[in-house]
Amino acid sequence: MIDLSADGHVHTAFSSGRDSVSVLVAAAEQAGLTELVFADRVGPDTSWLPPYLSSIQRAQQRTDVVLRRGVEVEAIGIDGWLAFPSDLSGLEVISVGLNRLPLAAGLLSPDAVRTQIESGAMRALDVIDQVVTVTGLAVERVSRYAPTRLARPLDFLIRAGIDEAAVPDAALAELVESLRANGTVVELSERHRLPGLRLVQACADAGVRLVAASDAVRASEVGAYRYVREIAAGVVGAAAAV
Repeated sequence: MIDLSADGHVHTAFSSGRDSVSVLVAAAEQAGLTELVFADRVGPDTSWLPPYLSSIQRAQQRTDVVLRRGVEVEAIGIDGWLAFPSDLSGLEVISVGLNRLPLAAGLLSPDAVRTQIESGAMRALDVIDQVVTVTGLAVERVSRYAPTRLARPLDFLIRAGIDEAAVPDAALAELVESLRANGTVVELSERHRLPGLRLVQACADAGVRLVAASDAVRASEVGAYRYVREIAAGVVGAAAAV
């Protein structure tokens, strides 16, 4: 169900990673991977996309590992608008992330949302609804430009102090349907240990594709899975029990 011979999300020294494209490719070869997806974080002011994409293209000529040219973009608007770079050409994959909560009044950090919930100024259920709504709108918008992936699903809620178990079944079903309808692939993040088995199983049941993702920032982390293997085993076990 989940291909562990691929790594669907790695970071290079162009952004938050420590190593070059070529070093990460060598690590992928050493790990016996067949596919590696680069997903450095970008924004409107990113100026290094051309050399980043060129580095991946040059590396592809020297390896049998399939290299995917991708980026991660943050959803920043209540309408699902994202912090796109000025030029999306040359990209094969776009991962959607949600690092701040878009509201009509602006963007709130997870810590700010946690404080608002603790003070009674916000309800956890309202935050959940907003995260699900914005995520659905964001993946629909990105899917117009390139094959879309969802990075670290529900990560914002966890960082804001809201456990995945607190997400109502209806909200989870709404999120999964948005992913299915827009052909969005869901990343299983080793680094962030997300999503949990409940969301993974719901995605699997709905036919939403799941990919292993180390979210590596160092070459030694490429294709190194523990949490992902545990989740994959849980999904297979659940399927066998049906």
